[in-house]
Amino acid sequence: MLEAGPGPAGTGALSGQESSPDAELEKLLPFLGPGARADLQAAAVQHVLALTGAGPGRKLLAGHAALLRALAELAAARAPAPARDAARALVNLAADPGLHEPLLAADPELLARLLGRALDPQCPWAEEAAAALANLSREPAPCAALMAALTTAEPGLLGLERLVRALCMPGYNAGTPLHYLGPLLSNLSQLAGARDFLMDRDRCVVQRLLPLTQYSDSSVRRGGVVGTLRNCCFEHRHHEWLLGPQVDILPFLLLPLAGPEEFSEEEMDRLPVDLQYLPSDKQREPDANIRKMLIEAIMLLTATAPGRQQVREQGAYLILRELHSWEPEPDVQVACEKLIQVLIGDEPEPGMENLLEVQVPEDVEQQLKQLDENEQQELAGESGGVGSYPPGTPLA
Repeated sequence: MLEAGPGPAGTGALSGQESSPDAELEKLLPFLGPGARADLQAAAVQHVLALTGAGPGRKLLAGHAALLRALAELAAARAPAPARDAARALVNLAADPGLHEPLLAADPELLARLLGRALDPQCPWAEEAAAALANLSREPAPCAALMAALTTAEPGLLGLERLVRALCMPGYNAGTPLHYLGPLLSNLSQLAGARDFLMDRDRCVVQRLLPLTQYSDSSVRRGGVVGTLRNCCFEHRHHEWLLGPQVDILPFLLLPLAGPEEFSEEEMDRLPVDLQYLPSDKQREPDANIRKMLIEAIMLLTATAPGRQQVREQGAYLILRELHSWEPEPDVQVACEKLIQVLIGDEPEPGMENLLEVQVPEDVEQQLKQLDENEQQELAGESGGVGSYPPGTPLA
């Protein structure tokens, strides 16, 4: 989960009198309104932010719809510091899936408010707004509602286009980096409508995302983009296009997995040009979650016979072989082994060439699920599907 830090440890209630926590929260409400004195408003917001730093505080706030609504309105305001702290409080509240419903019930316009701030190139706390949206969109219902808000704000999928532009354009917001737009886009790509937009062949969206698989300044942005690409790879009808010259996705998925190993001339000739003669200081992707998503994306591209052939012909096995020897994380190593087995194994029987469409008998499916769950429990890992971006690092 993405979480902002709590406010100052010494922040307390504005009143010195002893009373119940609920009563103290009620006293805060007048100070969160737009007409409150600036210093008192800032103190009230910091008190709420401190409460959101722990589960009991978040649970307490969940029962105060008016306060949540005031917090949301303040986070969307153009005021200085209190709005940033209000947005940071929303990041923490949205990190708790149990609070999504009360948050959205308290302010049905919350998603649209945050979206407006996240995509405002002049907003100093756009990153916090993006982080709150990334947390909220991990759950299916808020994710679908956010997609609807994007469509309503700018019809014709222009809202998604603006989000992608903000993610891909350096300096879109000079005051904040907007790294959390990456996980946000990854979560939106859970939805078929978002994937259709991303793989619209006339928009060149996927092509704009590909260079960010090597974005060194932020694992959050980089991981969000890789998660987006992985979700796109579930659409097997697009595999030929993704692997073909119009997109050429495979080198962008393999390069982060490649190290400084030397290959024979014969092996080198099998690799795409971008993976040949890499420097001796070439580093692999340092984040294990991202490495696993990259492997999963390639695995999805091998679902069809033509896809498997293209992945084999581009020398993916060579990169994966060296990765497997180097990989320190057991769950990533297992994912790598499974992909290697697909690449070096025999082709499926006729009629079963598309691995994403194979009908597995229910009893066999249950056995496989149980085996997979046991394996994941042993590795303390999580299996991957079309889904939201994995929990990220705390928002500083």
